[in-house]
Amino acid sequence: MKPTISANAPPEVGAALQRLRLARGLTLEDLSRIAGVSKSMLSQIEREKANPTIAITWRLANALGVAISELLADGEKDVETIRVVDAHETPTLPGHHAGYVLRILGPMELAGKHEWYELTLAPGGELVSQPHDPGTTEHLTLLHGAMEIEVGAHRKKIKLGGTARYPADQAHAIRNPGKTEAKALLVVIHR
Repeated sequence: MKPTISANAPPEVGAALQRLRLARGLTLEDLSRIAGVSKSMLSQIEREKANPTIAITWRLANALGVAISELLADGEKDVETIRVVDAHETPTLPGHHAGYVLRILGPMELAGKHEWYELTLAPGGELVSQPHDPGTTEHLTLLHGAMEIEVGAHRKKIKLGGTARYPADQAHAIRNPGKTEAKALLVVIHR
């Protein structure tokens, strides 16, 4: 028997959050990293021990690639045949301090397996990464501007339209040595 819920009670976000997270193959830690919400807070929300603020609900919806209404709705929605993610719904990892913006284009359920991003670098901007898991590779296709890749002691410039393929299981950096903004598609393949 389902408990009676007052019309004035806040929506129970926990079940929807857990369903959407698990459908995408994400751990609490994965979602925490992507959404910028602590793992303990996510756990409390999923167990209906805490109600998220609108700001946190918005961040979770963006991280999961769904409309905020999906987290607030009762019950499961039918799966859409074609799901269009509008630009404002695309999760973004801003690195303004380093001069980059990373838009997460791939679906969250593939995070940790196959990921793809749109990388924008300001002039002089850089995306510096620590080694990923063993066997991980990255594939960077330059769409406009200028970029160079550094892996260990090796450095190469990429020509417009060119693709750099390199091991990402060692420290690596993507830089914009040019005087204008640069944009690329970045695909990460985890082994």
